[in-house]
Amino acid sequence: MAGSLPYGLVESVRALAEGRVTSRELTAAALERIALAQPVLGAFRIVRAEAALAEADAADRRLAAGERLPLLGVPLAVKDDMDVAGLPTAFGCPGDFPPKPADGEAVRRLRAAGAVIVGKTTTPELGQWPFTEGPAFGDTRNPWDLERTPGGSSGGSAAAVAAGLVPAALGSDGAGSVRIPAAWTHLVGIKPQRGRISTWPEPESFHGLTVNGVLARTVADAALLLDAAAGAHPGDLHRPAPVDAVAAARRTPRRLRIALSFGMAFTATPKSLDPVVRAAVERLAGRLEALGHEVVPEDPRYGQIGLTFVPRATRGVLDWRSRVPDPALLDPRTHEAMRTGRLLGGLPLRIARRAEGLLRHRIGEIFGRFDVVLTPTTATGPLRIGELAGRGALDTDRAMIAACPYAWTWNVLGWPGVNVPAGFTPDGLPLGAQLLGPADSEPLLISLAAQLEAAERWSAHWPPRAAAPAEAPTP
Repeated sequence: MAGSLPYGLVESVRALAEGRVTSRELTAAALERIALAQPVLGAFRIVRAEAALAEADAADRRLAAGERLPLLGVPLAVKDDMDVAGLPTAFGCPGDFPPKPADGEAVRRLRAAGAVIVGKTTTPELGQWPFTEGPAFGDTRNPWDLERTPGGSSGGSAAAVAAGLVPAALGSDGAGSVRIPAAWTHLVGIKPQRGRISTWPEPESFHGLTVNGVLARTVADAALLLDAAAGAHPGDLHRPAPVDAVAAARRTPRRLRIALSFGMAFTATPKSLDPVVRAAVERLAGRLEALGHEVVPEDPRYGQIGLTFVPRATRGVLDWRSRVPDPALLDPRTHEAMRTGRLLGGLPLRIARRAEGLLRHRIGEIFGRFDVVLTPTTATGPLRIGELAGRGALDTDRAMIAACPYAWTWNVLGWPGVNVPAGFTPDGLPLGAQLLGPADSEPLLISLAAQLEAAERWSAHWPPRAAAPAEAPTP
């Protein structure tokens, strides 16, 4: 049975609707893969085995009765910064967190679409770092190389999807936390427009930096999950007009003018682009030209955008202090971020928020001349497990900015970005590139990503250490 089960999200929905597979079969197989992989990959913080099987049985009854919903019966995972009723939301922290009384809005919408939630995936402490390691759960490893991190902070979701444990998963992105792990695990990762997927019970998360996003192996799967999870709660501060991601994934984009950018926003810290990453993104730019698009070297005018990021990020960390059962258990670097957040949480934070409109105007000038900006997602390939462990706060910040200088600017702006696979290092480690656009440009970015995918055939490549490689589709 297992070898014939569908893997993709779109494929699973179709197979369930046609009666070729049951939700219990899909969910039981996913739980089996998770159990086998957990000692190796460590992608899950919590697994809902019994509850998920009960939900799968209920989905099968609904399917048998003729009911059809976008995700009815499909097993999915969500990151451990999202509330799932009856489970704690520890957000990567150690300690005994109380169970949540209700689903967060994004999870509620997945359930309303019929999804079966199999568990909550790992994330570093309060989502602060581009690696997914910590005393609360251990090390989450990259299925492409077990000595490497899958990235962060949505590293557990990325590892789970890349290894074929689930067909897709929700993550969140506050400085690249969907796009970075997508790049380092050969996935499509969509950071949508701020407010596209609700962060409720937070009216906005990390003072507008963090949005919920999706990780999947194909553009069509990512688009389906995005449409299912999207929508506002009445208490949300940001309510963008709806978009149709699934329809966008089926459209061929018009001829586009694309800015190829390797420039990095100023951070007063040393950083440089690995020539292997640059070559991978240049190759992808050549593919876009072969598809008929015009690609021109040009950098956005970032200015001093970094000065507006730090107050929002550190104050967001401080906001979590009262929610942690035992703050003494937190990483020393977290305490340092909280101290900074306390210093910058007044006037500097208000100034940072007011500056957002000016930054959008300054940086958005490029979209008067170009349709899309193409950049690397990261400056390096995946980091080694433990490479940033035990460092001080400043040293960690310098190292992670050096590895990941490209993604965080779009979080300040609140605009959408899509990571697409860009190839591999000579050692076979995945690399990614970002397609970036202005407000509400997800349909254009998704259409372009789908066109690239058709030419590049990303989904034909599976990691050598997938949890169930014998069950993976043969290219």
